[in-house]
Amino acid sequence: MRAAYQYRLRLTKKQAIEMDRWLEMLRFQYNYLLADRFRWYEENRCSINACPLVCHLPDLRDNPNYFSQKRTLPKLKKDRPWYADIHAHVLQDCVKRVALAFKKYLKGDFKGKKSGRPRFKGKGRYRSLTFPSLGKDPIKGSLLKLPKFGWVKMIYHRSIPEGFKIKTATITKKADGYYVTLSIQDDTVPQTIPVYEVSNPVGIDMGLKSFLIKSDASEVEIPQYYRKAQKRLKKIQKAVSRSKKGSANRKKAVVKLGKAHKKVADTRKDFHFKTAKNLLDNHDLVAHEKLNIKGLARTRMAKSLLDAGWGQFLSILSVKALNAGLLTVAVNPKNTSQNCSNCGKKVPKKLKDRIHSCPNCGYTADRDVNAAKNILNLAVGHPVSNKAV
Repeated sequence: MRAAYQYRLRLTKKQAIEMDRWLEMLRFQYNYLLADRFRWYEENRCSINACPLVCHLPDLRDNPNYFSQKRTLPKLKKDRPWYADIHAHVLQDCVKRVALAFKKYLKGDFKGKKSGRPRFKGKGRYRSLTFPSLGKDPIKGSLLKLPKFGWVKMIYHRSIPEGFKIKTATITKKADGYYVTLSIQDDTVPQTIPVYEVSNPVGIDMGLKSFLIKSDASEVEIPQYYRKAQKRLKKIQKAVSRSKKGSANRKKAVVKLGKAHKKVADTRKDFHFKTAKNLLDNHDLVAHEKLNIKGLARTRMAKSLLDAGWGQFLSILSVKALNAGLLTVAVNPKNTSQNCSNCGKKVPKKLKDRIHSCPNCGYTADRDVNAAKNILNLAVGHPVSNKAV
């Protein structure tokens, strides 16, 4: 089992300057390696139906890949000695990032879905670096030892569980400072409970009126963190827009805006973690809709939908359930709002109709509660008795 623990770093002024220098050097190297791949791609590609009779191509060379670009690092350190200050594994991780970005652009991911053309990193746009391995016992109290960088202070607000080993450390620069994300691993895998052994399942229907409504008719209110912060964000954004580019006042306003947006994101994520924990503490199976969030984000509901953060919540819920040996089941949302959860007959209704009233069996319930029950029934494969509302 793998987990990620994030801690805030308290770097000294000298350490912060050095970390900024590392990130800038890695940014230059990332852009150079990416340009090298694009150069090879442009020089060697040729459409099958547009090949000229006389070719004026330069001498062809092998396609740069992860291993060939990694072999250039010793020469880089010889030509530019200041790159020797960076740990070798951190430089190799930079090469790996270029290889992954270019692979997704040309071939796609494991599902065949391609990403857009990789972009060069502008100043301040390379914000993280990864140590693929740490030394033995890298944590002593509230201090963390980073290879070739030294001991750094962190806010060690929760200890690493017994039996877990630290695999990697990723340093990330955010609006309010530096953070470290420790990837920890335990070889023991929790046994997931079978569907037929669940004793307290629940179905949830995600919404914008309420964040979610459970099949037992209880609901979780939607917090709308972004909408509540909009007025303040607009004021700070106006200060950024009105300040002169490159000025000190603009830099201060940009930092202030970044912190304000980060606060919204952090409070939303905290809400998602607490809601997921509450669900998993009380239920051993959580059934939800398999939502096309990217498609829904192109509708008029985009701002409210992204403010709710359904995708992040469902991702957190599935990971936490897997780590606890519990189940989350995603079902097809088709007709979950239209079908009667009591008799299964289709009862057409418009979006404005908030009460489900079945003319076939006489069952009456809130529209969202009925949908949550249908989701639960689809997940377990049979009707689950719940108290009628």
